[in-house]
Formats: sequence, C-alpha cells, structure tokens
Amino acid sequence: MIPTRGALRLYTQSVFDVSVYTATAITLIVIMDPPGQVPVFLSLVGRRDEAYRRRAAWQAPLVSLFVVSVFAVGGKAILGYLHIGIPALQGAGGLLLLLVALQLLTGTGEPPTGKATEDVNVAIVPLGTPLLAGPGTIAAVIVAVSEGHGDAGAYLAIAAAIVTAHAVVCLALLYSTTVVRVLKISGITLLAKIAGLLLAAIAVQLIATSVIGFAATG
Repeated sequence: MIPTRGALRLYTQSVFDVSVYTATAITLIVIMDPPGQVPVFLSLVGRRDEAYRRRAAWQAPLVSLFVVSVFAVGGKAILGYLHIGIPALQGAGGLLLLLVALQLLTGTGEPPTGKATEDVNVAIVPLGTPLLAGPGTIAAVIVAVSEGHGDAGAYLAIAAAIVTAHAVVCLALLYSTTVVRVLKISGITLLAKIAGLLLAAIAVQLIATSVIGFAATG
C-alpha cells in the first residue's frame, strides 16, 4: 500500500518537525546575535594569544549549549523548585552584564597578568553565560519545549535548532579571531569601550524588563 501525501507529511513531522526547527533556530540566532557577540568577544580576548582566542571561540558556545540544554530538559522544573521566574533571571543577567560593561568602560576588564589570574576563563563567564545562554535564550527554549506538547518530532527539531544556533555562533567567533591582526592593540581598546557601552545598554534593558515583569506579576 502506497502512503498518501498527507500521511507521508504527517509521518515526517512526527519524526522531525521542520517548521518547529526553522522557527526555533531563527529565534535563537536572533536572540544570541552572533554578529553582535563579535565586538564583545574581541574586547575580552583580543589581547590574549591566538591559541587562547581560538579555544575561547569554541568553549563559549559549548558552555552555552550545555546551559541551554539543561534548561531545555528541566528548565520549568528547576525554576519552579527554586521559585524563580523569568523576570528574576533577566534581573540577574542584567546585573552581571552591567558589571562586565563597567569593567570594559573603566579599563579594568583587560586580561589580568600573573600566575594567580591566568586560569580565569572568560569563555565561561561572561561569554558562555549570560551573554550567549542569557535570560532571553533560556526563556525562548523553555517556551519552545512547553509548546512541543510531548511530540517527539518537535523535541528533536528543538534540539537540532539549539545545536544549529550554537554552531553559527561558534563559526562567527572563530572567524572573528582574524580581525585581531587588523585592529591591533589600539583597535581592541577602542572596541572594548564600544562593547562596554553596548553591554551597559543591554544590561539596563534587561533590568528594566525585569522590573516590568515583576510589576506585571505582582
């Protein structure tokens, strides 16, 4: 018996929902903003050696992938157990980004020297989280999973979309390392100031959104 076109489409969606994959991937890429991460990435690692920059370029998306995957699997349960809402995540992420922004603007965010501080890995904080795996990304993943309604095809599509978004970010960061050769130290310093200003604006927006969220739920 030859399956009809409608039955074939239904079977395909049950295995892998293309529409969910496309919508989720585009949403995550827009929120994570790979081109927008490049200035911040370069301002944080631009003065390091090339090996460190390339390592950070794949470590940051890997850390973000781990955090996002954890929240995709048990995000609602984790937030519910800790009695944490999305506005609280937004406020915390905003405060963390504001601290990083102030360090970049004041010049104290330059890579430290000395044996005691060489182990500080900016790929984990703030690059991996909260810049990549921030409140917006986590909220988008939790919403996407909740809308899956137990459909295995939708869950598989969401997982593929998460991996795709992080692969795009990784490629953007890897290719951005070649820009350092053109910018030199003076260019990196200027980029750090610009990135600090942009991060401060993002941080204030996150905190404002958090306050609005608390007011709406209160």
